[in-house]
Amino acid sequence: MTRDTSARRRRRAAPSRFERAGRRAAALQRPRVVLALVLVLGLVSVMLLDGYLRAEVLGDHRVRTDAAYDKVPQRILDGGPILTSTNGSMRTQSVPKKTVVLTFDDGPDATYTESVLKILADNDVDGTFFLVGSMIARHPGIVKDMVDQGNEVGLHTFTHVDLSYQSDARVKRELTQTQLALAGAAGITTKLVRAPYSSEASAIDNYSWPVYKKLGAMGYTSVFVDTDSDDWKKPGVSKIVQWATPKKNKGASVLFHDAGGNRDQTLEALPKYIKKMKAKGYTFTTVSGAMAKSAAQRGSAQNGSTQNGSAQDHGAQAGGTQDAGAQAGGARRSGQAPGGSAAPQGTPPSSGTNASGGGAQNVDQAAHSKATGTTLYEGKALIAAVAIAEWTVPTLAVFLAVVGVAVMARFAMMLVLARRHYRQRNKRRFSWGPPVTRPVSVIVPAYNEKECIANTLNSLAQSTHPIEIIVVDDGSTDGTKEIAESLGLPNVRVIRQENAGKPAALNNGVRNASYDIVVMMDGDTVFEPDTVRQLVQPFAASDIGAVAGNAKVGNRNTVIGAWQHIEYVMGFNLDRRMYDLLRCMPTIPGAIGAFRRQAVLEVGGMSEDTLAEDTDITVAMHRAGWRVVYQEHARAWTEAPASLKQLWSQRYRWSYGTMQALWKHRKSLVDKGPSGRFGRVGMPLVVLFQIVTPVFAPLIDLFTVYSMIFVDFKASLLAWLAVLAVQLVCAAYAFRLDGEKYRYLWMLPLQQIAYRQMMYLVLIHSSITALTGGRLRWQKLKRTGEVGTPTGVGR
Repeated sequence: MTRDTSARRRRRAAPSRFERAGRRAAALQRPRVVLALVLVLGLVSVMLLDGYLRAEVLGDHRVRTDAAYDKVPQRILDGGPILTSTNGSMRTQSVPKKTVVLTFDDGPDATYTESVLKILADNDVDGTFFLVGSMIARHPGIVKDMVDQGNEVGLHTFTHVDLSYQSDARVKRELTQTQLALAGAAGITTKLVRAPYSSEASAIDNYSWPVYKKLGAMGYTSVFVDTDSDDWKKPGVSKIVQWATPKKNKGASVLFHDAGGNRDQTLEALPKYIKKMKAKGYTFTTVSGAMAKSAAQRGSAQNGSTQNGSAQDHGAQAGGTQDAGAQAGGARRSGQAPGGSAAPQGTPPSSGTNASGGGAQNVDQAAHSKATGTTLYEGKALIAAVAIAEWTVPTLAVFLAVVGVAVMARFAMMLVLARRHYRQRNKRRFSWGPPVTRPVSVIVPAYNEKECIANTLNSLAQSTHPIEIIVVDDGSTDGTKEIAESLGLPNVRVIRQENAGKPAALNNGVRNASYDIVVMMDGDTVFEPDTVRQLVQPFAASDIGAVAGNAKVGNRNTVIGAWQHIEYVMGFNLDRRMYDLLRCMPTIPGAIGAFRRQAVLEVGGMSEDTLAEDTDITVAMHRAGWRVVYQEHARAWTEAPASLKQLWSQRYRWSYGTMQALWKHRKSLVDKGPSGRFGRVGMPLVVLFQIVTPVFAPLIDLFTVYSMIFVDFKASLLAWLAVLAVQLVCAAYAFRLDGEKYRYLWMLPLQQIAYRQMMYLVLIHSSITALTGGRLRWQKLKRTGEVGTPTGVGR
């Protein structure tokens, strides 16, 4: 029997609106994809920057041990701890007698450096701090306070690498990046450097000597130690003080640490050491101060002893002090490196003034130069980027840990509730009530389903339950209507309407249904003979308004089909069982669902407000006070998308439509009764586990990959395998509940690596579309008709 209806009320809205929405969607998708890629790229950049700061990315933890030193001049090995270059000639300087240059390595540290600065200030002592660039970038405020207090700073590379292993480019990059961090933090650059893992000048070897010559050519002054407190060994306060004390009133560059581990003993020893050395007549200064003092003493020795000569010497001494104090950076007035050698390209910019910006040179900070121009602004940009990374990465890590715990808790809850649901519904004495035997209406909306419509109708013709079949042809142009009519099946009506979309077709079928229970299915779906009978039995209970069936993938013998098969089995057998017991079923699948006709009409029919009309009407049923249940024994076989493009299109629409439906029914969060129950139980679960968790799940995978590459491959791999094992257990249990064979589960690892990432990207794409106010239109998937009668589907 054939009947055509005009559906003029929808004629104006449907075709033109879909076309306009399609054009808008096509115009907006590319910018949204670009936005998503930019966000991902930004996050990856932040993670890599954070990893670089922590020496996880491009970190080199090699430390060279014993090596020959026959290529190092003996005068260098026997010289003092300050190594400079003058016209290409390397020379050393010693710290004057009864003078201590307090040096601190590896900082700044948020815990210990500020305490060290307070001790120095309380004792009116300045120190020289050799700073790690990554630490400067993370604690810029401490560095600024350090410089403002009158202390001198030097470079200790950006990532604390052994420079003897590094290429020329890496050496230059380590120093340049540290200079930028210093410029951004304190507005200065410096000419002092101490190579990590260096000690006395006598320890220079054939591998490190070329590095120091290179540093000298670049205009840097390398600083070693005379006396090492060995505080990093934590030998006890008295030992630290003893080991840091120079022998025989000699001057010394003394090494302490203000970072790199527990420095409580250092903090306790430092004030005692300062008081001890002052009591012995020692003075404290910086590296530049020691160089100035040495220059002044040399100048005094070279001048005559007459009063006039002494007066002249005094003037020369003053001038010599300033010049000597500028040895670490004094030649910067003419753009030269210390000692007069030209600064090569790539060295930090120099100025003729000290960091305070005045014309008078501060002797104790003579190595400092005021940062200007691009160096200053690039430094500030680096500090800002690091601040973002320092905030973003830990925050994300905590958030993702919470998400991970929530996901694991969800798995546990699903397993417990799914088992309870299965045992409850499969008891021998379980019954929905008196058997439902009255006829029902089956509505089949169809748009260009010539490949599938015959299989669909033939499967319905074998139904063991009395049914009428209403095929609503939604303006098909491929002969779908003619194929349906040509089958000559009994109790089949074909209703023709102009193309208006699936919701309109379903509503048309509901209006024309003869019975009080309507079953809705897709035009590409095949029912088993007992499907309808099983599906309608829950209507024996008067409070049930809708029933969700068990949709199964028929074309599962491809990789994409197998992935979707796993997803369907897990989704229906775990998620839907859980939602059923919690009485907050979020979606009745379009492939197989049954409704009370009265209930559908009460909520206004299938809405065209969203692209997920099945989710929309399910939530509307809850809000109207109807109960929605899951009937596992009512099985339908559907043709899943066979290509990645079609799969993306389908899931993009599903995801976006679900967001639309949840937003439409957001007031259920504050409703009372059944509506409020869904709003306060079902909606948070759906938002958390179907939107929020999947949106951030790629970040978990990104962190995992990052950890495998840069942190600890073995531990990260074991963690990933543990999560995979949990998912495998859940999947295996879902397959067991549904009577499926386990052979498809070998695809699960690959599904987690490839398929899941695609689904996450689809959801992210949908989220961006929703947030930017975009619209989507219905997409017609290409069908093959390969899903035939249920008996022909191999498990």
